[in-house]
Amino acid sequence: QTASSAIKGAIQLGIGYTVGNLTSKPDRDVLMQDFYVVESVFLPSEGSNLTPAHHYPDFRFKTYAPLAFRYFRELFGIKPDDYLYSICSEPLIELSNPGASGSLFFVTSDDEFIIKTVQHKEAEFLQKLLPGYYMNLNQNPRTLLPKFYGLYCVQSGGINIRIVVMNNVLPRALKMHFTYDLKGSTYKRRASRKEREKSNPTFKDLDFLQDMHEGLYFDSETHSALMKTLQRDCRVLESFKIMDYSLLLGIHILNSNMKEKEGESSQSTSDAKRPGGQKVLYSTAMESIQGPGKSGDSVTTETANTMGGIPAKSHKGVKLLLFMGIIDILQSYRLMKKLEHSWKALVYDGDTVSVHRPSFYADRFLKFMSTRVFKKVQALKSSPSKKRCNSITALKATSQEIVCAVSQEWKDEKHGILAEGQSYASLDEEVLGSRHQPDLVPSTPSLFEAASLATTISSSSLNVDEHYQRDQSMLYSSSKGLPSSSTFTLEDSAIYLTSEQSTLEMENDNASVLDVYL
Repeated sequence: QTASSAIKGAIQLGIGYTVGNLTSKPDRDVLMQDFYVVESVFLPSEGSNLTPAHHYPDFRFKTYAPLAFRYFRELFGIKPDDYLYSICSEPLIELSNPGASGSLFFVTSDDEFIIKTVQHKEAEFLQKLLPGYYMNLNQNPRTLLPKFYGLYCVQSGGINIRIVVMNNVLPRALKMHFTYDLKGSTYKRRASRKEREKSNPTFKDLDFLQDMHEGLYFDSETHSALMKTLQRDCRVLESFKIMDYSLLLGIHILNSNMKEKEGESSQSTSDAKRPGGQKVLYSTAMESIQGPGKSGDSVTTETANTMGGIPAKSHKGVKLLLFMGIIDILQSYRLMKKLEHSWKALVYDGDTVSVHRPSFYADRFLKFMSTRVFKKVQALKSSPSKKRCNSITALKATSQEIVCAVSQEWKDEKHGILAEGQSYASLDEEVLGSRHQPDLVPSTPSLFEAASLATTISSSSLNVDEHYQRDQSMLYSSSKGLPSSSTFTLEDSAIYLTSEQSTLEMENDNASVLDVYL
């Protein structure tokens, strides 16, 4: 009911006073009692010895766990000056709220922080959550969970307005072409008509399944990092008995036509939005998942400023930037939620209702994300010849090393050239039938032998001099111009080489393939 301009002014004044006051307190370790401290200050409109005068109604400003939140801000690399500058330097911008909670949302002018009003129960729950949240962040600052930077309460005219300061998941400097709120539930999970009429509507699960039925594709490294982060975060939420959370997903299409239209506006806004670069660590989507995301470079080369989005592609190959974060985690599975689930389950299938016991909710959420939303780009199926080459990669490497070594020895010794050739026998006993009679080497292979090749190596590693070929007594049968099976017979050796290429081709092509028989 309070005018939003008064709320915004009170928030800025209150945070400005408390953060400034906190800088005088010495740094120390966070203790258990620090999570339950509440500091309160009265700010009359005419001002006092400690507080400035202002043109809003008198109000009292409460700060919850100031030392604990100071630690969280330090963990994310937020300096007190930057925090104050972001929140207090320019008026807060009010956002339209797509949720059913009726909360007010404000974003700071530099796009770094979201300020959300929360209910009494949610504020109370966050206070109880803080010790566990502290432990989790210490173990893993890279998370898609909301990053809480402060919890405050404005008391004015008998009304309590509790607010929480969080990271901003969707930067305004990049246009979000699609925004989804995903829970993994299908019961009444479609955006309302009123929501659809907005300029930037937030769609839901059924809308996603309809619009993006094939899902979103990532390279394997990014996909595994993303799923690992989601699994870890869901287990943390489950341990706190939290449910009814959502994944907020913003999709920006990397398209030259779109960029041209937005060119001037987005450039001017992005310059103004983030003065002096990014202030908050681990705040972007790319930093929040468990991987370096090196593969993103190839997808996003065409945009200079990706704002930390995760590169992905649609099933049609359209390049996308994704921004995401888990939101609405301040829901505990208490009596009201149990009752809500019970009556919904009576009139509908209980497993599809979004209010569900935490462990089931986490499993359903993860299953939906891994099977319907986020998919891995499948490598193209290799042809049979490729499979054969892959299966003997190690053998190829060994044979190449041996033959390279042998080619050097050919120049020094003319007898006992390929003594090491015997070691091949241990690699593949089935193929090497004539192992015990190394001197009995057939001069030409049969068709069947040629088909069942033991190993293939590139002829570039066989450095046979023309001079040496003339000196050595060799059989070289080949018809010019037509591919033929040529045989080199080496004295005192257990190896012969067959080539499926003509002499002309062999002269021109360094990468011709030779088959080694032992």
